[in-house]
Amino acid sequence: MSQKSLGAAMLQGNCPRCREGNIFPTSMLSYRKLSDVHQQCPNCKAVLNPEPDFFYGAMYISYAFSVALVVNVLIILNYFFDDPDLWVYAVTVLVSNIILLPAMQRYSKVLYLYGVGKLSFDPHWNQKG
Repeated sequence: MSQKSLGAAMLQGNCPRCREGNIFPTSMLSYRKLSDVHQQCPNCKAVLNPEPDFFYGAMYISYAFSVALVVNVLIILNYFFDDPDLWVYAVTVLVSNIILLPAMQRYSKVLYLYGVGKLSFDPHWNQKG
């Protein structure tokens, strides 16, 4: 059995321990259950809500994504449209945030689990007792 790379597992939203089970019970396009996370990995049973502050930590990462998005949108608009009106900036930032909300929210949780969570990759998780 081939092992999934770290980047592929993070992009697909897989468990940090086994890199096979999904962290999220629904697809990224499901706005109603966008913030849902499995309590345990469906594959290796690792706890995916490692601490009570899991959602607060992910919120800070999501905030960083939003700030980076705003800065990039402002730079792009200023460069390509030669300083447009203020309403163009506001509408573009609002629309881009709404469109990218699912990805930013989902990957903030993935990054938190992989970076701060105490789960590390164990290719032999199923052989342990």
